[in-house]
Order: sequence, then C-alpha cells, then structure tokens
Amino acid sequence: MRIRKRYLFYILAFTSTIIAAGVSAIDATINALYIPNAWAFSFSCFLVGTGISFIILLFFSIPISKTNSIGSKIIDPSFKRVRLIKKPEIKYHIIAGLGNSILTIGYITLISILGDPATVIPFTQIVILYLIIIESIIEKDTPTLIEIQSAIIVTFGAILGAISLSGTINLLSLAIVFLIVNPAWVIFSIYQRKLKLLKIDGKPNDSLNIRLWNVIFACIFTTIIIIIYDFLMGTGYLIEGISVSIKYFNWVALTMAVTFFSYVFYIRALGIGKASVTQAVRATIVILVIPFSLLLSLFNIIPPFTTDPVMILIKIIGTILILLGISTFALSLLKAYVFINVKPGYHIEETMNKLWNIKGVTRVTVIAGKYDFMIKIRIRTLIKGYEKIIKKIEEIQSIKDYKWFSVLKEWEEI
Repeated sequence: MRIRKRYLFYILAFTSTIIAAGVSAIDATINALYIPNAWAFSFSCFLVGTGISFIILLFFSIPISKTNSIGSKIIDPSFKRVRLIKKPEIKYHIIAGLGNSILTIGYITLISILGDPATVIPFTQIVILYLIIIESIIEKDTPTLIEIQSAIIVTFGAILGAISLSGTINLLSLAIVFLIVNPAWVIFSIYQRKLKLLKIDGKPNDSLNIRLWNVIFACIFTTIIIIIYDFLMGTGYLIEGISVSIKYFNWVALTMAVTFFSYVFYIRALGIGKASVTQAVRATIVILVIPFSLLLSLFNIIPPFTTDPVMILIKIIGTILILLGISTFALSLLKAYVFINVKPGYHIEETMNKLWNIKGVTRVTVIAGKYDFMIKIRIRTLIKGYEKIIKKIEEIQSIKDYKWFSVLKEWEEI
C-alpha cells in the first residue's frame, strides 16, 4: 500500500501521540498505587522492557512470505527480523540510550511529584525550543522567524497547560523539566533520527530494531546511574527496582509493551520529518492526555480537579496556543529538488562541497545522465528561501545551468 509521505508522517506522529497519552495514564496509575519510588520504577521499566521488547521483535520476525515478516507487513516495511547491532549504529545507540535513560528517570520523577499526567505532559513540549536550536547547529538549517514564533507560542502554551487544574505549579518540577527532561529528550530524538536515516547494509534502518537496542542501552545506563547513586547516597534502589520488577511484573510489562509501539511509530515519523516538526505534531498529546487524567481523578487515583473557572480557562488558553504553534509548524515546510549541470574542466568534488554548504540543502547526489547533480532542499519560506538558495547556486562558477522542481506530493510504502 502506498500513501502520500506527508499523510504518512502525520499518521505515524499522531498514532504515537495517542498511544503515549495512554502510557502516561498507566505510568501515573503504577506510580500512585504500586511503585511510588521513581528510581526503582525507572530501573524496572528498562529491566522488564528489555525482555518484553525482545519478545515483541521475535513475534514480528515470524516470516509470512519469502520477502516479508509480520513486522514488515504491519509495522515498518524496512524491518525484516530481529538482528544484532551493526558497527555504524553503536555510537548513535550509546548517546540515544543515555538520553533515554536520563529522560525516563526525569519523567517518572515528575510523575511521582505531580501525579497528574495532564500536568506533566505539557511540560515536556518545551523541548521544541531546544530542538530548533540544536537543529540549526547540526543540520545547518537556520530557524526562520515562523519557526521561532511557533516555538515560542508552543512553549508558552505548554507552560500554561502545565499549571495543574488544582491550581498549583511546582518549582522543582520546572528545574527537572528545563535541566534534565528536555535536554535528555533532545539527545534522544536527534540520535534516534540519525539511526532511522542510517543505511544498514545498503538498506533503510528499521524502527523496531532501533527501539529494541535503545531499550537495551538505556537499561545499561540506568543500571550504572542507579549503582552510582546508591553508592554515593547509601540507598538500595537497584535491589528495590529488581524487587518491584518481579512483584509488579504485569503492570510494568504492560506499560513497556504499549510504550514500545509509541516509540516505534515516533521513530518512523522522525525518519520522515525534522525532530522539531515531529515534536510539534506530538504536542497534541497535551489535549489527548486530559481525558485520561479526568478518568484517573474519577477513580481517585490522582487528586480531584478544581472547578475554578479561572484555572480551567488558563488550561484552555494553553491548549489553544499549543494548537496554533503546531499548525504553523505543520503548514510551513516546503521541499524541492534542483538538477544541476557542471561546466567542463571543473572538479566534481569541489562543486559538491560548495553545494553542500548552502543553507537549506539537505542532500547532494552525483547522478548519471543529463544532469551531474541532484540536490534536495528543505525550506520554510518559499520566496525568501528560494531567492537565497538560487543566489548561492548562481555564485558557484562551475555551474553551467540548473532546474528547480518544487515537491507537491510524495508517496511512500506504508
């Protein structure tokens, strides 16, 4: 089945978001009723999650034809079977695993402090600001005014949305969000995207194996962090984590199994869109998590909400701001391909480097046939971006002629 690439991106991002909203409710329930210790809960998630993820991949590795497995048919066409990690992936998995470990410890600490997932989740959307800054550095893609305005709108909306309906906001939570959770989420997202874009044996990497190995590396780093913490503070969270993993295995297995699918779809979305855009779409979780929080409150798992109209109005305003920011992000991305001919006598590699250094160029390919180069361009503002890129191309003396083709629609195997 083929589907427009843009539609596929939104389907993957929204599916991941819906599942993540449910996961936050499960996590809040486990924390409130069974495992109140954030360190022990975090460790048990990765300890149990490693086994659960491996079992899921074994199931999806079952072949249904000579070329397809269950996983490639219904989850990710790039997936064939569970496999060992490849050498080119190792450095990315190490960094992404560390980011996921720190992110999870910080996130579950927020759950233990605030309880209400509708208060915790909006905090994490501030990560969009971090992502734009990082992307402008590592992807040589300077953020436009539209991106900056959208990020600020989403950020203020997230802060308003993070004010609990009980009327409180925790300063310790803000410190954890700005100094731990969001920086770790940036590391996790950036390097998960690098892994998805990486070619393994000449073929696209798959999200299922990426998720499995991320859980394994995150488990290793979480173990190391907790051992160090136990040694310095004289606590016994590692042993407690093993104990709760056994005692509450069913609950932890449930949250990690559901989380597995949330992140698989998220990783696939990262392979199509920028991390900041993917996160902007994923910010709709702020709305989706509210019904889950109301349900938890109804069953007295978390404290009941206030009916103060002022607090409810603040929450609504925050939600509207987030939606406005998301809409701006989603509608502003434009892509194009430029086919280029080079004058005789000029060095191909030198021209290639000059093209690569143009801001907005995301790929430079040497091709055979009528043209010498094909470059892929991603911009936010068509007129201004087009003028800047064309000017830079025309400044390269070795270029004989070129043709610009804007992308209207793209299809991809679902």
